[in-house]
Amino acid sequence: MGRFRFQLIARGSRVGVRIKDPDARARKEFKGIPAFPPSAHWRIVARWEPANPPTEIAVPNVLGEVDRSPSPGTAVLTVDGKEYRLTPVLEEGSPDLFFVFGDETNRTETYGAGRFLYAAPAKDGTVVLDFNRAYNPPCAFSAFATCPLPPKQNRLALRVEAGEKRLPGH
Repeated sequence: MGRFRFQLIARGSRVGVRIKDPDARARKEFKGIPAFPPSAHWRIVARWEPANPPTEIAVPNVLGEVDRSPSPGTAVLTVDGKEYRLTPVLEEGSPDLFFVFGDETNRTETYGAGRFLYAAPAKDGTVVLDFNRAYNPPCAFSAFATCPLPPKQNRLALRVEAGEKRLPGH
């Protein structure tokens, strides 16, 4: 419809409409997303513990709903000598592991509700988690997004100083 783009999205039993304006002032004035400097310290080869059989985990979202999402297992990572666990979900049509996680930088340096990270499927009992690629969910940019939130087991008790930071003024 003119310069506007519409997209239907399904969220549980609800259908929503996304409207995008490629000429919006916010898009034209966007200066980029601040990020931590890349660091080899945050590219972690984690041990993979497959779920046998595959399971589902509860993933809350900003609407207050909880979705059950398929999960193939858990990544067990070690940072500075301490062990942590992250459980990914699988998105329909993608073989990649999708992690929604929170950490102790949320609300100060990074977006308060957590960040997203994709990883290639586990191979030979390991999975590579490159937190330098952690990014902000759509909710960091718009109050109208319907983002998943970190499941309880994916709230890390450590500072992940890698990936995207919070946007100024958000």
